[in-house]
This record gives sequence, structure tokens and C-alpha cells, in this order.
Amino acid sequence: MWAQAIEDALRVVSRNIGRFGDRFPRTSTQGDRIYQLTDGSDWTEGFWTGMLWLSYEYSGDPLYRTAAISTLSNFRRRLESRLKLDHHDIGFLYSLSAKAHWIVERDEASRQLAHQAADVLMERWRETPGLLQAWGPKDDPENGGRIIIDCLMNLPLLHWAYQETGRERYRLAAERQTALSRRFLVRGDDSTYHTFYFDLTTGDSIRGGTHQGSRDGSTWTRGQAWGIYGFALAYRYMRQPELLDTTKRLARYFADRLPEDAVVYWDFDVPQTPETKRDSSAAAIAAAGMLELASLLPEGDADRKWLRKTAKTIAASLAAAYSTKDEQDAQGLLNRGSYAVRLGISPDDYVIWGDYFYLETLMRLERGVPGYWYERQ
Repeated sequence: MWAQAIEDALRVVSRNIGRFGDRFPRTSTQGDRIYQLTDGSDWTEGFWTGMLWLSYEYSGDPLYRTAAISTLSNFRRRLESRLKLDHHDIGFLYSLSAKAHWIVERDEASRQLAHQAADVLMERWRETPGLLQAWGPKDDPENGGRIIIDCLMNLPLLHWAYQETGRERYRLAAERQTALSRRFLVRGDDSTYHTFYFDLTTGDSIRGGTHQGSRDGSTWTRGQAWGIYGFALAYRYMRQPELLDTTKRLARYFADRLPEDAVVYWDFDVPQTPETKRDSSAAAIAAAGMLELASLLPEGDADRKWLRKTAKTIAASLAAAYSTKDEQDAQGLLNRGSYAVRLGISPDDYVIWGDYFYLETLMRLERGVPGYWYERQ
């Protein structure tokens, strides 16, 4: 089953190599099923390159390798010029491009590029509040003391850089950001805030909120999915029992609120009607995160069993009812992804991060290939 879904996906990826050229897909808009392309100035470019590496690892077809390597000059130029890197998604960008190349082929130039990216990410460390600033330039009055749950997925770049170099500053920043996220982004009922604000001068906590969820107190499903996967990766690197407990609780919250077809709506707290938008990308991220979490548990562990079962149920539903396998000349792998429903930005569309995590989930299920968040044993 998973092999067929992967073959269906790789047909789309192959077509898109010629279609996209030296540009990068981001999202479609308003259901037009045409990927909008960037020249390498957004937070999303790494997902396409990551898909190319996954496709190459699965198939061995040099078409994918050549395409993946061809993107690296763009990532290198971008880092050198600091082009629109005033955000924490440097981790997404370079883990799935330069670090992926290092993991797959042990390319030394890409290893060094990933090290340099970790240094640029560290420039976002704000010592007084003790956090990695999510968005905006230093001293930004709105975003200077702001974290968001997505950042957990950027921290593996710092953990990896510490393992590579032994430089404590990488480890300390990643560990402090993780602890801060666990304390303030995870609520008492195991739901999550999308974002939290701190006073940049004093470090005092101010309030939780959202940017892409329904309202400040709601649970944005993609944010919950980032939390599942992000805390699982944090546990892999840090081995702190409280992180394992946290990611399990977030996963259970997500699993307990799945709709009948196991593909979540865009926010857990909006009315579920036929008109309510889904987020297939949240489903794909959560499935990949649950598989990562399950891989950290011993055989026979009761949590391991339900985590894998839930991830398989989600993946099967995505493959059967949300994939583009039966659509001629489709550009995306998944329909019904959402970027920011409340803001009216790509509310029912292709989203490239959904495609990446869907493909990663399939690769995990079929081959045990875990993506590029950490070195493989």
C-alpha cells in the first residue's frame, strides 16, 4: 500500500522538476491547483529540496539527485547575502537542503553550509528573555520577544551543530528554547498556544496568542502537530523524561480529536461542518511526528502500538482520499491543505510542507527513512 502511494507521489515530483526549474513551490491560491513559485526568499524552500532527497533515496534515480543538488547554490547565495532570513525557519531551510545532502552523501561543502546556517540561526538568540526570536529583526517592537511552536522543528539544526562541533552555545540555546516552549506553549489540558509573548527587556511572560489559529485560546491543529513532532525530536536529542511525557500527551490530545476520516480540520475549536476547512498538512505532520515518537519507544510499549496505528490510519486516509493520485497533471501531492484560514491565505490548497511531511510519512512506513532531522545510525 505505502509503496504504491510513494510511486504515485514520485510521478508528481518527477513532473514538477521540469515544471519548477530553478524556482521553489510554496502554495497554490484559492483552490487554483497551481503552485505559486518563489525565487528563494520564503521560509518554505527547504521542503521541495527535502522531497527531492527523499525521492532520490527511495528510487536511486539520478534525476532527483541532480535536481536536489542544483538547488544548493540558491541556499548558499541566500545565506551569504542574508536574504530574508529574519526568522527562525533557517532550520527548516537548511536541515532539508544542506544537512540533507550531508546525511545522504557526506558532502563536506554542504556540511559546512549547514554549520553556517546554525550560526545565522543563533544570531536570533535574545539573552535577556532567553529565547530564539521567531520573526522580525532584532528589537522589533511586536516580535522581539515572541516565540512560536513551529520553532521546535528548527531546533534540530542547533542540536546537530552541537554534536558536530561540541560548541555549548548551540546546545544551551536549543535546550532553553525547548524548556520555555514546554512551560508556556503547552496548556494544562495538553493543547497548545501557537505563540507566546515575553517582555524583551525584563524577560517577563506576557500572554499566549495565535497568528494562524481561530482565536488566541483555540488549538490550531498544525501548531499541535508541530508540537508533537518537535518535542519528540527534542527528546531524541536531550533524553529528558518530561519531554517524552509532553510529546505523548500532545499526541493523545490530537488523536482523541480526529474526525471520522482521521484528517483534521484547521483548528480543533471551530465548528465541524461540511464547509469547515481541513488541513491535510497538519495531519501529515502529526503522522510523521507520531512515527518518530513511536520509534523512540521499546517494542511492546503500549503507547508505541497506538501511535503507529494512529499514524497509519491518518496516512491511509491521506493516500486514499486527499492525495492527487487520480488527478492528471496535478502539481501537489495532497489536496485540502491550509496555510492561514482565518486570514484567507491559501485556505484549501496545495501547501509544500504538507507534501513534504506526507512523503516523509510514507517513507517512514515503507522503508523506515526518517527524514533529515538527525544523523542516522
